[in-house]
Amino acid sequence: MLIGEVSRRSGVSARMLRHYESLGLVRPSGRTGSGYREYSGDDIRRIFHVESLRSLGLSLREIGRALDDPGFTPAALVADLIRQARDRIAAETELLTWLRRIDAAEPAGWEDVLQTVALLQALGAQSAGVRQRAALSSADEVPAPVEALVEAVLGETEPNVAGALRWALARSGEAAGPALLARGLGSPVIAVRERAVRSLAEMPGAETTARLRDALADPDVTVRGHAALALGTRGVFDAVPTLIDMIVAGRNDTDAADALGMLAIDAVTTDQIAAGLVDRLAHGTTDAAARGRLTQALADIPGSTASRALVELSHDEDRAVALTAAYLLRLRDMR
Repeated sequence: MLIGEVSRRSGVSARMLRHYESLGLVRPSGRTGSGYREYSGDDIRRIFHVESLRSLGLSLREIGRALDDPGFTPAALVADLIRQARDRIAAETELLTWLRRIDAAEPAGWEDVLQTVALLQALGAQSAGVRQRAALSSADEVPAPVEALVEAVLGETEPNVAGALRWALARSGEAAGPALLARGLGSPVIAVRERAVRSLAEMPGAETTARLRDALADPDVTVRGHAALALGTRGVFDAVPTLIDMIVAGRNDTDAADALGMLAIDAVTTDQIAAGLVDRLAHGTTDAAARGRLTQALADIPGSTASRALVELSHDEDRAVALTAAYLLRLRDMR
């Protein structure tokens, strides 16, 4: 078969076939009487072998070794090809992410594109100061794509930078923010879930409140605590059990007690909160310090249930608890 027909049937250009011949990869087995290259069936099979190996990413030199060296083993080379393919995929995925974020910024011209690129680069900078300035500027000068802000805040370990990113995210007003942060709530890394819930706590809206409710079931006490404090300020009664747990454990107990006070908005909720505190005093807690914190928490809970509990606690065996309860009763009488 002559080179032109081989080219048509194989899809490999005549120029490439001549290149293969010059490298010794595929040499036509014969020549016609006029001196034209003539390829045998074995030659054509070798061409297809070469093309198959090229499709895997092998270089022509590696292909020659693979086909001609009887001692050649593919394992190491294939492993290296896998690594190279992963590196290319990672680079292309990163490029695609950047392009999507630039597109989401809806640039009006190339100046806008360049500013968005500069902002994205700054958000990923090594310097915490650069990252913080980028977060602060994103709220006014160059609006950052919400996906970029969420990614940055979920990965940020520097407290000041994280605070700036949360502020920028809350200021963005993007409806997609809570849903994107909710992905962080599903992370196996506790620190990421904590960053997600703290960011949600600073964002308004019903969807955000729903995501914070979900976080009340988190296995980590810190994540649950951030969610409960945020929900307490939003008037969500579901946060009460977690807030009481925080008081017992002494984790942000003052903030938790304040949140309970904010939730005591009517006779029903007031009595339920007081009953929850009293129940923990009666059954769930023997630690003196915890009982003292629960007693102090009753101070901001109005109503007869809390008052009766304080009267009983003023005669408590623990002198510190009794004195605290008596003092709180006097304050209630003065109101």
